[in-house]
Amino acid sequence: MNLSKINRVHLIGIGGIGVSAMAKFFLANNKTVSGSDAAAADLTKNLEKQGIKIFYQQAAANIAKETDLIIYSPAVPETNPERQQAKDLNIEQLSYPEFLGDMSREYKTIAIAGTNGKSTTTAMIGKIFEKAGLDPTVIVGTQVPGFNGNLRMGQSKWLIAEACEWRAHMLNLSPQTIVLTNLEPDHLDFYKDIEDIKHYFQKFINALPVRKGFLAYNADDANVLSLTKDKGYQVKSWAIDNEAADCFAKNIKQENARQIFNVGDKEYSLKIPGEYNIYNALAAITVAKYFKIDEEIIAAALAEFPNCWRRFEILGPVKGKKDTLVVSDYGHHPVALKGVLKAAHEFYPSKRIFAVFQPHHFDRTAKLFKEFIASLAGADLLLINEIYDVAGREHDGSRTINGKILTEELQKTYPNKEIIYSPDLSETKKLILEKTLPGDLILIVGAGDIDNVARELT
Repeated sequence: MNLSKINRVHLIGIGGIGVSAMAKFFLANNKTVSGSDAAAADLTKNLEKQGIKIFYQQAAANIAKETDLIIYSPAVPETNPERQQAKDLNIEQLSYPEFLGDMSREYKTIAIAGTNGKSTTTAMIGKIFEKAGLDPTVIVGTQVPGFNGNLRMGQSKWLIAEACEWRAHMLNLSPQTIVLTNLEPDHLDFYKDIEDIKHYFQKFINALPVRKGFLAYNADDANVLSLTKDKGYQVKSWAIDNEAADCFAKNIKQENARQIFNVGDKEYSLKIPGEYNIYNALAAITVAKYFKIDEEIIAAALAEFPNCWRRFEILGPVKGKKDTLVVSDYGHHPVALKGVLKAAHEFYPSKRIFAVFQPHHFDRTAKLFKEFIASLAGADLLLINEIYDVAGREHDGSRTINGKILTEELQKTYPNKEIIYSPDLSETKKLILEKTLPGDLILIVGAGDIDNVARELT
């Protein structure tokens, strides 16, 4: 990667969480940046405010002849008119994971990988390194208060980056440090099963450099534990249950809307709920201690750590209903759903939890159907929005499922709960307003556009 030879960059799918971070990266390096996406959204509007020209109709004419590099979302096919034009003009094209892979070879890279918890763990490590004065560049799959959303542009050689596992994209990266949060069946439109997932992650950690490499992993996760970790790099672990872990949490308690726990003799606290966030914090502590960051700095950074965008993000009351509370969360995997519902009950034990869930992908919903049914048991009142359709990413035959079928199975499984189906977002918003009672916590969960409803309500 020679940035000095790149003057003009165009990004296709610029509204994506990863590609938009790259747009900000190039802008911070004084490059001319443009991009395109199918529709305007908060991310694209923010980029426009920063001076980036964005086209909302993808066309060959959007590609200037002077363009030096095209970066595209992996969801953008080769037949896209802008990619075709770039090919005709002989402009270099890289997918977002490919470019991130190039970046990782230029930095001291810490890659955070796994099924759940990547974004929060990445943000936590980034905040700790920032507080320690290490001035990292951080690329994260959420928007973090105090960062430029999903990017912190640093001047040091540290890069802390979220490594996406979709289609094994993490294999593009060449990190010196891998942080492995957990492994669960997911993205089964690409992976055959959990054994296939483990095979690809084994390849990922096997590529760590001998002696100078470092693997930090969750010692409570059976699938992670089953991977081979004796390839000559350094290894440290964290856990809540496994006392043999290097970073073991004990004395866990909740006081005054905070989670408090000890690692050794040091007390840590978090103002964000959920046992899963203690796991995320333990991952960050493990990494920070390995790189000899002072425990007081680590503890201070974690105590201040904020709710990030769509990670148990507290938005406030429903308009006109001051005693209610709306929370938006990105959870879209059964394990994440179960965890966020448990967290809601723990931090708000007196509130009725009105969960509104938009499944993400027909394929995921079909292949993890039983797991989704079990994961939603924690809702007091449940509304299922129709499945979010991600164009170009659905597996053949995945349309055997829909939101109504999921709702009907939930109604059979939990006959004493009120469980409602909604065909679209407008009906979902209407039903929320009709069904909300004083004191409710409305937990709006999903990785699609269900978040729009949460913003409109508040």
